[in-house]
Amino acid sequence: MENEIHSVVCYTREPLEPEIYSPKLAYSMHLAYTDDGMIYRELNHNSGVLFAKAAELSNGTLSAKSLKNPYLFHMADGSFGVLAIRTEADGSPDQQSKGSVLLFTSPDLLQYRELGLLNLTNGLHVQDIMCEYEHASRKYILRWREEDGRYYQREMVDVTCPDDAAKPKPCEAFTLSPRRVAIEGAVARNAIRVPRGVAQRLIHKLTVPVHVRNELPERVTVSSKEQLQAVKVTAIYSDGTTAIKPIEWDASEIDWSRPGTYRISGSIRQDRYTFPMATNRADPCIAQWDGRYYFVATNDADGNHTISIRESDSIIGLASAEETKILDTGMHDHLKRFLWAPELHGIGGELYIFLAGSSGEFKDIQSHVMRLKKGGNPRIAADWGTPIRVARHDGSPLFQAGITLDMTVLERKGRLYVLWAQRELVPHDLGSWIYIAEADPRKPWRLISEPVLLSKPEYGWANNQTFVEEGPFALMTDRKIFVTISGALVDATYCVGMLSVNSDADLLDPNQWTKRNYPLLTSRSVPGEYGPGHNSYVKDEEGTIWSVYHARPGIGEPRCSGLRRVHFDVDGEPMLGLTEEKDLNPALVSVYLDVLVEALAEG
Repeated sequence: MENEIHSVVCYTREPLEPEIYSPKLAYSMHLAYTDDGMIYRELNHNSGVLFAKAAELSNGTLSAKSLKNPYLFHMADGSFGVLAIRTEADGSPDQQSKGSVLLFTSPDLLQYRELGLLNLTNGLHVQDIMCEYEHASRKYILRWREEDGRYYQREMVDVTCPDDAAKPKPCEAFTLSPRRVAIEGAVARNAIRVPRGVAQRLIHKLTVPVHVRNELPERVTVSSKEQLQAVKVTAIYSDGTTAIKPIEWDASEIDWSRPGTYRISGSIRQDRYTFPMATNRADPCIAQWDGRYYFVATNDADGNHTISIRESDSIIGLASAEETKILDTGMHDHLKRFLWAPELHGIGGELYIFLAGSSGEFKDIQSHVMRLKKGGNPRIAADWGTPIRVARHDGSPLFQAGITLDMTVLERKGRLYVLWAQRELVPHDLGSWIYIAEADPRKPWRLISEPVLLSKPEYGWANNQTFVEEGPFALMTDRKIFVTISGALVDATYCVGMLSVNSDADLLDPNQWTKRNYPLLTSRSVPGEYGPGHNSYVKDEEGTIWSVYHARPGIGEPRCSGLRRVHFDVDGEPMLGLTEEKDLNPALVSVYLDVLVEALAEG
């Protein structure tokens, strides 16, 4: 332990084909770590963790930006800073950034705050940058190279407050110490030492854990099979996180009429879902209603002209359940095309489907809600009411200058909130943004508050090929509300990002929400699954939470639905890429237990 060297190197990557790893992804800051000072190991699947924000133009549109030549440094207070050259999305010089560099701060190299452009000089483009905090003088020493090849230096007491900076002066040329980083495509920059705790947390947050051992009592006292089946195992993972798992106990050797101690074996149960679960089904949603599970999704097989539903008494049974059509584009005059992203939600004892549809053109796509009649059967089309277009509190349409879609719900403390994707098309196409509002729980198609903007596709992973954030869905825990969103084009570049807020916060205050700078799930997270996204969540009979998502089994293959258990990391945040073989170690499936059978009390 004493000989461990905890260092982190930052780097960008060489771009690949647009659908594999475009400049918008490659020109972001990546991290790798070493504990021996020699071999660096990739973090976050060799994907970026820090992206430059897009610039907002005067007409409201976003201009995508990237970053090059990031430089990590220690701040005076023990936190971290990053300086980088802001570029256009493709890596070419950014005219707005002439004479400036981007400045970020971070407490942990996981969550970053972009402070904007730090002006160094009114001269030329900055092509390289470095910064060190000098303890003796209590100043930051910034050195940079401009496009004419000249080098300059500037001293600052506080790098976040440029007003106190001394004027730049010429300095000697500098070069960064070469780092041998044997990681695909890596363009290495500098490395810094970090405390052991920081290094461990980076590893825990940015690598996928594996199942390493089990915790199970050596002996239990029971008096029935039902009590025995309630005995579960705690799976321990390499990062110290845990998951409770059910066990299939072999109780054949137990004589329940004879008290005593029995040694039995069992197998940890793992529901396995082969991907794809459903082909040509995108934007999937599974919900439980009246003791049954139901599955709905966008139907890519017929060009999004129908919505069908599956029913089963278990989630695993939905994979083979028969589909029944409950809506098509011939049933209603106002829904003729683009039946997208249906979601099932139980609200106030009523079952609803939230969906998007259009009267004809793309520009007419709007969010709608349809309600199941009292005592109705979700599999019978006639039991569903006419889809109602979502309206504002005054009864006017939710949005008329563009489209709305992917509406979902979030219930907290007796109040109902809706979140959706909204794309302004007139007078300019702004891309798809995420909004929230409070809605009437008795008429969930009617807002009772003004819409509030939560998020824009400002990062390269969200505006990759197109400016889109969509598909919000809430996952609630005791302390936090997580809303996963999907970004980029619905091809292999599609990915999942995340917003979060404290459970007791004002959900309509955008300043209460935090947006993760890097995506939660991408094509690099699970081999063979491309463009994962538009996921929802469902809890099974054991209390296990599942992510229901779509992805492609190959680049250019159709969108298909899949399921994966949601794991919670060291901070209690969802992990969506824990594959089955890492979730349950085959060598640890078998467990053993001494069972003390008590005599049943007479009475």
